[in-house]
Amino acid sequence: MYPNGTMKALTLSYDDGVEQDKRLVEILNKYHIRATFNLNSGIQTGASKWESHGCPIRRMNIAGLPALFAGHEVAVHSLTHPHLQELDADTVRNELEQDKLNLERIFQTPVHGMAYPYGTFNQSVIDIAKACGLRYSRGVLSTHSFDLPADLLAYQPTCHHKDPLLLQLAQSFLDMEQPATPQVFYLWGHSYEFDVDDNWHIIEDFCKLVAGRDDIFYASNAEAFGVV
Repeated sequence: MYPNGTMKALTLSYDDGVEQDKRLVEILNKYHIRATFNLNSGIQTGASKWESHGCPIRRMNIAGLPALFAGHEVAVHSLTHPHLQELDADTVRNELEQDKLNLERIFQTPVHGMAYPYGTFNQSVIDIAKACGLRYSRGVLSTHSFDLPADLLAYQPTCHHKDPLLLQLAQSFLDMEQPATPQVFYLWGHSYEFDVDDNWHIIEDFCKLVAGRDDIFYASNAEAFGVV
């Protein structure tokens, strides 16, 4: 049971620490919805930038992020965003362990979880993540489910924010009677996608639909998964 007495939790997870996170945080705070932001501390700088379909994307400088993400969770996304399953074990450990240590130092808070870069991983990566003290980690495959997995280090989310079933799934979650075991609506994405696709209304509509319910715990990933 969650702190507010319910068995239903809503949590969001957004990757890469990009400039568009500022607008996303503003929307989330407006509706009192919490998220986890997954950061690459080795390249968390405005010099890390690229384009997608003509849209400029830039990571934010680390200095202002503790204030921006206040009230939300930060989590590991590796130092440099590689395909972890392609690396040797020592390099994977360095990518995860050092990112965790950096984020704990910068944000002055324990870091419990992670999102896998590109959503890819294998059992070796899972084992290393566990050895680094990480308690959960997320891939990118939509389950359209609210069930907690047997292994929190192999978590696959409910859906991406562009999933055509997003609002249908949200309504099903809202309509669900209080379950006997915890159920989690887990939404993920990249905030820059809202600029690329010109569809910020999607997250605004979603938040407006799900916000303000007494029967839902609005949680960070770690809180939703019961690891804090």
